[in-house]
Amino acid sequence: MRKNIAILCSGGDVSGMNPALKHFVEYALKNSLNPFFVYDGYEGLIDDKIDKASYCDVAGIINKGGTKIGSSRSRRFMQKKYRAIAKQNLDHHNIEMLVVLGGDGSFRGMDIFYKEHGVKFCGIPSTIDNDIAGTSYCLGVDTSLNIIRTAIDAIRDTASSFGRAFVIETMGRECGYLALVSALTSGAELCLIPEVPYNLEQYEESFKNQIAAGRKYFLAIVSEGIKEDVREIAQWFEEKVGIEARVTILGHMQRGGNPTVYDRLMAYKFVSHAIDGLLNEQHDSVICYNDGGFTHKSIQDVAFQKYQLDSELLCHLQDLYNV
Repeated sequence: MRKNIAILCSGGDVSGMNPALKHFVEYALKNSLNPFFVYDGYEGLIDDKIDKASYCDVAGIINKGGTKIGSSRSRRFMQKKYRAIAKQNLDHHNIEMLVVLGGDGSFRGMDIFYKEHGVKFCGIPSTIDNDIAGTSYCLGVDTSLNIIRTAIDAIRDTASSFGRAFVIETMGRECGYLALVSALTSGAELCLIPEVPYNLEQYEESFKNQIAAGRKYFLAIVSEGIKEDVREIAQWFEEKVGIEARVTILGHMQRGGNPTVYDRLMAYKFVSHAIDGLLNEQHDSVICYNDGGFTHKSIQDVAFQKYQLDSELLCHLQDLYNV
């Protein structure tokens, strides 16, 4: 008898989820499993928004951003009584295994669900913040970085034309990964992230000297988690450095866009390893990517640990920005 397996998306959406859904259906059927979609994340699990999936449901979605089956942040799933309802709904559909695209909060919720009700699951790290411990890469990050790159390149055109400083804010919560990588790969003159203490005064003399030597514009890439508002950074450029400044907050555009080739490929690999793990007695794990390979790690090693930025990236930050 064919076993049933479901997939859901939890938390913030990322480009790469739709390619993951497509391969989930294809790989499940290849392994003689019946694939199901859970719509709207854990909310859908509670409300029984669970339907069998087929090739028709995933045709033409590999190039689409976001997630066809929706996502949510569910407060109800934090309560035991609603988790019990979710289990009843899974039992009604005879679903024994669950693949979860999400972040550490989603994985902690599933860990509790597994311990209470024995629902086998595998988590796939999916967040543009790239802030999940235990994995060097999360689904959606490459697409987000390319969206940011396109925006910065466009802003550089107007910055150079008008001779201005632009302060560009990226997402990332308390993790500066997006800002750091974007600054390094765009040649920005300033990068500020939550992980590294900074004092704007240390840049004043250098920036003034650069203007005296002919510099016409500045690009400053800052993470949303820094201590100061981006408008304060722009004000500092105008009052202390002596150059007109503007602010660009990239916001949720960083989550959208056509998935890059890399994210489509990573979606394929993440899903394959997740399903293989579930079929080989990995019943409460997260599939992680490090040093070119995939491993299953326990929830304790992922969702309950603090993410640390790559030390080599931090060295590059120190070398380029003298922090």
